[in-house]
Amino acid sequence: MPVLYARIPEDRVAVLIGAGGRTKREVATRTGSELEVDAADGEVRIAGPDTDPMAAVKAMDIVLAIGRGFSPERAMRLLKENTYLEILDIKLATGKREKAALRRIRSRVIGTGGRARSRIEELSGCSVSVYGSTVALIGEEEQLERATRAVELLLRGSEHSTVFHLLARLRRDAAVAEATAPPELDTDSE
Repeated sequence: MPVLYARIPEDRVAVLIGAGGRTKREVATRTGSELEVDAADGEVRIAGPDTDPMAAVKAMDIVLAIGRGFSPERAMRLLKENTYLEILDIKLATGKREKAALRRIRSRVIGTGGRARSRIEELSGCSVSVYGSTVALIGEEEQLERATRAVELLLRGSEHSTVFHLLARLRRDAAVAEATAPPELDTDSE
């Protein structure tokens, strides 16, 4: 039985456990894993089934996503095939700065009334959460590439309109490439 450990912020432990333990049970049931949560320090022990070692990894990703500010419903998106979690450390992208500067840089990603974050989600297809000094993304590989690029540009000081135009162009290019790609052959029907 593969065992993994994760640590989440103490203020997110209640969200992971859920009302009456509902969220914790749902993660365990849907991944086939066992979760033990130490509410005092935020440590989570995840024991996956012997038959599917990736189940423990999926459960850990869901736990980490909840720990990085995603709602349990949005974190469950990680159960879909080819959907991944990426966590960007704002301090690594911008260098070590005082709290006021970190707050200002975080607010660039969030935007007024959350509009910048929503626009990134809309144009990239990723779910975005800004929590502490991190930006967490949930999406498929191409979606993550687009969203990561957009967030990094915003963190470096690019104008919002420039970043959103880039995202729109990348989304359009991906749609064109998908539409013009030759159909995959169905080898199972033979």
